[in-house]
Amino acid sequence: MNQRRDTYRAALRRDQAAPQPHAPRTATLSSRYVRITIEVDPAVRRTVERWARPPIDLLAYTGTAALRVLTAMSAKQPPPGGGARR
Repeated sequence: MNQRRDTYRAALRRDQAAPQPHAPRTATLSSRYVRITIEVDPAVRRTVERWARPPIDLLAYTGTAALRVLTAMSAKQPPPGGGARR
């Protein structure tokens, strides 16, 4: 029980330390002749979301509105063939 408590307290102390800068994420693509390493800064995700989110939201809202109009129009039209059976 004491070891668990000590581990918990040590973890609390680590969290109170100054936050370390985020290390870039790396992805390595390698083949027999070529090795490529790509590093992505964590702040890039926030930047991309900041400039890409408004157009994507606009497209989603426009598509939703178009679908609502189309479903409303299709509900008002009579079925093909005049609706009368003989």
